Amino acid sequence: MASRKKLANAIRALAMDAVQRANSGHPGAPMGMADIAEVLYNDFMRHNPANPEWSDRDRFVMSNGHGSMLPYSILHLSGYDVSIDDLKNFRQLYSKTPGHPEYGCAPGIETTTGPLGQGIANAVGIAIAERVLAAEFNRDDLDIVDHFTYVFMGDGCMMEGISHEACSLAGTLELGKLIAFWDDNGISIDGKVEGWFLDDTPKRFEAYGWHVIEVDGHDPDEIKIAIEAARAITAKPSLICCKTIIGFGAPNKAGSHNCHGAPLGEEEIALTRMELNWESAPFEIPGSVYKGWDHKKAGQRHEDVWKEKFAAYQEAHPELAAEFERRIQRELPQNWQEAAQAYIEEVDAAEVGKATRVSSQAAIEAFSPILPELFGGSADLGGSNGTEWSGYKPMRAESPRANYINYGVREFGMSAIMNGIVLHGGFIPFGATFLVFSDYARNAVRLAALMKIQSIFVYTHDSIGLGEDGPTHQPVEHIPTLRMIPNMQLWRPCDAVETAVSWKAAIEHRDGPSCLVFSRQNLKHQPRSAEQIEAIARGGYVLRDCDGTPDVIIIATGSEVELAAAVCESEALEGIGIRLVSMPNTARFDRQSQDYRDSVLPPEISERIVVEAAVSGAWYKYVGVDGIVIGMDTFGESAPAKELFAYFGFTASKVVEAVKSLTGSD
Repeated sequence: MASRKKLANAIRALAMDAVQRANSGHPGAPMGMADIAEVLYNDFMRHNPANPEWSDRDRFVMSNGHGSMLPYSILHLSGYDVSIDDLKNFRQLYSKTPGHPEYGCAPGIETTTGPLGQGIANAVGIAIAERVLAAEFNRDDLDIVDHFTYVFMGDGCMMEGISHEACSLAGTLELGKLIAFWDDNGISIDGKVEGWFLDDTPKRFEAYGWHVIEVDGHDPDEIKIAIEAARAITAKPSLICCKTIIGFGAPNKAGSHNCHGAPLGEEEIALTRMELNWESAPFEIPGSVYKGWDHKKAGQRHEDVWKEKFAAYQEAHPELAAEFERRIQRELPQNWQEAAQAYIEEVDAAEVGKATRVSSQAAIEAFSPILPELFGGSADLGGSNGTEWSGYKPMRAESPRANYINYGVREFGMSAIMNGIVLHGGFIPFGATFLVFSDYARNAVRLAALMKIQSIFVYTHDSIGLGEDGPTHQPVEHIPTLRMIPNMQLWRPCDAVETAVSWKAAIEHRDGPSCLVFSRQNLKHQPRSAEQIEAIARGGYVLRDCDGTPDVIIIATGSEVELAAAVCESEALEGIGIRLVSMPNTARFDRQSQDYRDSVLPPEISERIVVEAAVSGAWYKYVGVDGIVIGMDTFGESAPAKELFAYFGFTASKVVEAVKSLTGSD
C-alpha cells in the first residue's frame, strides 16, 4: 500500500490540477492540510461512502471553505459518488464540485462553507446536537448516538468575530466531541498575517476552556498522537494547532500568498510534481493510492456494527427507537395536524388580544409537548422574546438533557449554530432576538436559505412600536430585506390566530428557513370564519370585505392590520366599498395559483393601499405605480409607541385620506 506521504500527495495533486483546469480556486490550503486530512480520515473518521446519511457517522466540516478541493479529493479517493470527472468539472456550472462546498451538491458535504468562521460555528451546532441527542436517547451500554465532529479552520476563520462567539460557547458547554484543526500557515490573500493578526490563539482557546495541542502539521505521527489525545479529553473541546506551509510542495510558491487564491501555473505544477515525486499525469491516481484511501468496506463495517447495536436497542427500548427514527427521518408526529389545528381553533375561540410575542410563547407552550424535537434558544433576551416556556430546559455543561440554549449576546453565533443543529438532524431549532439585531445574524440567515434548511428565526419588537429605545433599536428596513432572501418564509402575523398559524407553517416547512416576526405591543383579535383561518396559511387572504365589488383594497401586515380594520368601519368612508387583505407572508402568497391571487387581489381593481411600518419600496409590486404605500422611509425616533405611530402617519385619518384620494371621494 502507498505510504502516508503518497496518500497525502494525492490530495495535493488533485487540488493543484483541478484549480489549474478551472483557472480559478485556492490550491494552497488543500496542499498545506493534506497530511492532517490523511491521518484524520484514514485513522479516525467513521463514515460510510455508500451511505453518506448514516446517522451515527463522524462529521467533517471545512470551515475554510475556499480549500474545497481538499474535501472533494477525499470524497473521491475514499469511495463516495464523486468521480474524477466531477473533479475535472471543479467550479463549473451544475457540477458537484462548486467553488466552495455546498450542502446538497455532493454526498459527504455536511454544510455550506465559504463565508469564513461560519463552518466552525456550524460544527459547534453539530456537536451540541450530538450531545443533546445522546443524552436523550442513549441507554445503558447502547450508545446509538456516539460520534465526533471534526472541523478544519484557517487564519481567516480565527479572525472573524463569529469564531469568538461560537468557540466561547463551545468551551462553556464542554463539547468534548468537537475537535478543531487550525491551519496555522500565517498567510491570507493579502500576504503574511503578522501585520494584522498577532493573537495568541492557543491562549485564547485555553481561556475559552478548550484543550489545546500544538503540532507540526506535516508530521503524521504528531498529528495522530494529538488526535488520540483530543478524543480522550471528554470534558473539553479540542483545538489542534497545526503549523503548516501553505502550498506545501510548490518549490517557488509554497509559504506565500501567491498560492492562496490562484492557480499555481503549469510550470510550477510540473516542478511541484518533481518536488513531491508524483509521477502520475493530471487527474491520474495510482491503484496503490486508491487502495490506501478506499473506505467502502471499512465504512460498511462501521455502519453494520452500529446497526447491530441499534437492533438490540430496538428490542430493549422499542418506543424510544421508533421516536429516534421518526426524528432522524424528519417526520412529524402522527397526531401533529390534529393537535395543531385544535390549538388554532382554541386560540380563535378565546378572542384574546395581546402582543404577538406573547402569542408566540403560547404557541411554543402548546406545540412543544407534541414536538420533543423543538429546540429553542435566545441571544439573551429570552424573557422579552417569549422563548422561555414553562417546559424549557436550558443546556448546561453538566446537564446536556435539554431543549433550549442560552446563547448569550451572540446573535450571529446563535444563528450559525442553529444551522449546524439542523444539519446534524433530530431537531427543529429556533432562536430569538430583537428584529433589529437580525443584521448581526444576517449571513447565517442567508446561508440557511441557501442550504434550504429548517432554521426558525424568531424576531420580536418588530417596528417603531418598540417605542422609547429609539431608532437604534427600531427596525425599519429589516422586514423587506429579509423578505428579499430567496427561499425565505417571513411571517408577520397580526394577532394570536395568525401567530399560531405561522408557527405551524414554520414547523411544517422543511425546505428552507422561516422568520417569525412579532410585536412588542398588544394587538386586537381579528374575527374570522373557518375558511379565513384556513386561508392564513396561503400567505394572504381577505380578512374584511364589502358587499359587491370593492372600490379600494387595503393590504396590511402585523400591527397595522388592526389600524386598517378600524378604517374599514370608519363613518368617514361610508358608501365606499373596502376590502382588507391581511398578508402575513408575501412569499407564500406569491406561490399561490394565479386564480387564488386574483381572487384576493382582482387585477381590475387598481385602487390599492398598503399599510406597513417598514420601508415601502417592495410593496409597489402589489399596488402599482398609482397605488399608495403608507410605510417607513426614514429611521424612527425615541418616544412612546402610540406617539410614534401618530408622528409617522400610521393613523386612521392618514389611511382614510389615502382611500379618499384613490376613490375621488375628497
